[in-house]
Amino acid sequence: MPDTDKIPEECHDENGVDLDVMRKISEHPCYNKEAQHKYGRIHLAVAPKCNIQCNYCDRKFDCVNESRPGVTSEVLTPQEALEKTRNVLKDYPFIKVVAVAGPGDPLANDETFETLELIKKEFPDVTLCLSTNGLALPDKIDDLLRVGVSTLTVTLNAIDPEIQAKIVDHIAYKGKSYTGVEAAEILIHNQLEGIKMAVEAGLVVKINTVLIAEINKDHILEVAKKVRELGVFIMNIMPLICQAKFADMEAPSEKQRKDVQAICEPYVQQMRHCRQCRSDAYGLLGKDLSQMSEERRNVIKMESIKKKEHEE
Repeated sequence: MPDTDKIPEECHDENGVDLDVMRKISEHPCYNKEAQHKYGRIHLAVAPKCNIQCNYCDRKFDCVNESRPGVTSEVLTPQEALEKTRNVLKDYPFIKVVAVAGPGDPLANDETFETLELIKKEFPDVTLCLSTNGLALPDKIDDLLRVGVSTLTVTLNAIDPEIQAKIVDHIAYKGKSYTGVEAAEILIHNQLEGIKMAVEAGLVVKINTVLIAEINKDHILEVAKKVRELGVFIMNIMPLICQAKFADMEAPSEKQRKDVQAICEPYVQQMRHCRQCRSDAYGLLGKDLSQMSEERRNVIKMESIKKKEHEE
């Protein structure tokens, strides 16, 4: 959890928890199950490049009929992302979180930081969020703090290099390409170090772990134990989407996922309401406005504006 020693006493509740952090968690649909029906998020697809290649990942641009991570209808420039955010927040004031989640890795794209700087300058009260594979996290933590990111998701599928090597095809790090166990060792080291640094800096951290029944099902408990040590807030165990090099694998059953969540629950809070969103999703979880007709979006827009006016 955040280092409350660095926060003025008047900003804490009676238990010493940072009140601003509590507010952000309460309004973040991914970090708080109760928020998913009330508050929304917008994903800005400004980060096409990636520094690793996972065997389950298939990044597609201009794909309008799929709803999964790595998919977007278009890649935006930072200025286009700002304009989209202006329009969305005006039309749908229930959206409280602005995030960059791809379609590549946000930390491998300078446009991520340019975008977040623009958003924070114009909308200082929104929660800035980012998702990453963690390879560049130790090197980029200062940049995240500088632009105001406060909630962070790191995909961590294994802490054993032998297992990780079966999941990641290769990584690109500091001008070199690595494969196999060597790549896995570098990736895991950076992920764990970056998570530690992020928690110590006061970021609220969520871990995404892809459940691949044939590879890491019996290992995820060890991941949960490790992230507990690091102070991670919540863990999201997601079922494998069978594609790319893992296209012929069998997706885990819902029972398998629930069983793994149950054994991990004593160590770290489990997120059970994930919808594995697109890189350009916006709206409530499970109600992606980017996938709705203009007529339906207009109905929600009017309802949202009337509700805000009533509350004011």
